[in-house]
Amino acid sequence: MRREIFRMDRASAVALLARAPVVHLGSTTHDSEPVLRVVHGVVVGDHVLFHGAPVGEKMDVIGRRAVVSAEEIVASIPSYFVDPERACPATTLYRSVQVHGTVERIEAPYLKAAMLTALMKKHQPEGGYVPIDAEHPLYKKAVAGVLVLGVSLERLDGKAKLGQNRTPAEVGRILDLLWARGAPGDVAAIDLVRAANPSAAVPSFLEAPADTTLVCAMGEADADEATALLVGTYWCEGTPPDRIRKSLLGSSAWVGARDRSGTLVGTARAIADGARRAWIYDVIVANAWRGRGLGRALMRLLLDHPAVRGAETVLLRTRDAMKLYEPFGFRTRHVHRTDGREVHEMILGRTAANGEAVCPLASAEKGT
Repeated sequence: MRREIFRMDRASAVALLARAPVVHLGSTTHDSEPVLRVVHGVVVGDHVLFHGAPVGEKMDVIGRRAVVSAEEIVASIPSYFVDPERACPATTLYRSVQVHGTVERIEAPYLKAAMLTALMKKHQPEGGYVPIDAEHPLYKKAVAGVLVLGVSLERLDGKAKLGQNRTPAEVGRILDLLWARGAPGDVAAIDLVRAANPSAAVPSFLEAPADTTLVCAMGEADADEATALLVGTYWCEGTPPDRIRKSLLGSSAWVGARDRSGTLVGTARAIADGARRAWIYDVIVANAWRGRGLGRALMRLLLDHPAVRGAETVLLRTRDAMKLYEPFGFRTRHVHRTDGREVHEMILGRTAANGEAVCPLASAEKGT
């Protein structure tokens, strides 16, 4: 039985199972021998389905009780994130899902074809093949011959262990240290941990105007909203929406802000090499939120992002937002004139006398 504080809602658990690259199948044969296999599982309707050849060990589990599981590691938390001396607090944040049921053999050709279609969409989303149809001459024989097994999602249980057992102070410290460490996955982990612990204090790097929440790791789920914000801006003029979307997803760092209703109201991104150069792109705030300090909050977050903070030089271009960037230390180094308009190329140098990169955030005015 899951501890209630860790229980994942059903929709999130199904989504985790659906996106998992592989799932684990545990069962027994009719001789009570254990079976543990890694399979390519997909969610189709109310079942998790997987396939194989109609011979061998998978045949032995048909009609047997089974467990199908998947998991995602969110972040590794060293002991000193919580306690400077004891080793005991070391832990791993993760999300997992288990499905308990009976292994069924799927016979209906249309369900077999649906399973194979889902599998191809998952592992070959770019297409490049004739759509799978159980009656198509290319697939009819293959669909008839493939073994498809499934387990009902009726008994599905999801767990999200994201620090809910920690005190608000401990969660706040974990958030700060994940941001400071900046290892792969840490930035995305911050958003997940924060969402799971709404009573935790807002870390200083995530301070934002009232009724807004900063997002450290924007992604696929945010791309359409962010694209809609950027369509029609002067710097995206002539760029099709699908290209804007692709550029967002290709960023080294991409942050955003949502209002109380969850609507995306600001975004900013950067391309960075982690050491020498970073370019800032697509800084935008929805009209209703301009003049409230949200643009400044997004820039503070982006400049201190683990992918950007070590860059010796940060550059950007703007026609009209020089006053937003100047408090962070940006200065105009060149003015380009295009179509009768001035575009300022601005630069921020962040190398101290000792050669170490520094971040000027402490000198930037907050909340303006």
